[in-house]
Amino acid sequence: MITMDPEVSPETLSETLSEELKNLNAGKRLELLYERLGSSLVASTSFGLQAAVMLKLLHDHAPKVPVIFIDTGFLFPETYRYAEELMEKFPLDYRIYHPTVSAARMQAIHGDLWEQGREGAEKYGLLTKIEPMNRALREIGGDVWLSGLRRAQSETRQDRPFVEQQKKTIKAYPILDWADAQVEVFYHQNDLPRHPLAEQGYVTMGDWHSTRPSTDGTANGTRFNGDKYECGLHLDSGTSDFQI
Repeated sequence: MITMDPEVSPETLSETLSEELKNLNAGKRLELLYERLGSSLVASTSFGLQAAVMLKLLHDHAPKVPVIFIDTGFLFPETYRYAEELMEKFPLDYRIYHPTVSAARMQAIHGDLWEQGREGAEKYGLLTKIEPMNRALREIGGDVWLSGLRRAQSETRQDRPFVEQQKKTIKAYPILDWADAQVEVFYHQNDLPRHPLAEQGYVTMGDWHSTRPSTDGTANGTRFNGDKYECGLHLDSGTSDFQI
């Protein structure tokens, strides 16, 4: 748990950290956060297209931080194989979480939620991503969540600060200001393995049924038939007893 001056609100802490991180490189950002917050930190990975970047940075600068992987049960087969490759290359403290309802049971009860417009997509995100992540944060005791979210990924992320408050959880984004070109340079310099679907036009990576390749090089319209982009993890859950 975070130990800090009780007179300092989480919002103020977030603003202060965000300013401090702004002029540091990604590795130094991780080191500062670990030095200040230590056991309060957790990270997450989806083993998506840029996952190797954050895992490499964590491995080099904050290797003791637990890394949460939410397995929805609907990931591309290529993603599962890529996950095995990266976990072997970057041995970290991986914690794998699943939805409380199986994929088969979910489809039997609710049908194909990803084909039921925005409302269905939001319910799907709650069941397969948000609830497992909230459970992971509670069980691990993570108050500060490190994510590889970047502003360049979509229009919905343009105004994110380096550290922000999402309900009861502080979120920090060490590579928030990285452009796509900087990600490419990092992959090349460190000889990082690529997601197998990167060569097929995918610019974002989610579940097999609701992610498609880009037609114009942007992420717009590549998730849930264009009804939404965010799965919900980086938005207020709207659930009163959730900490995200």
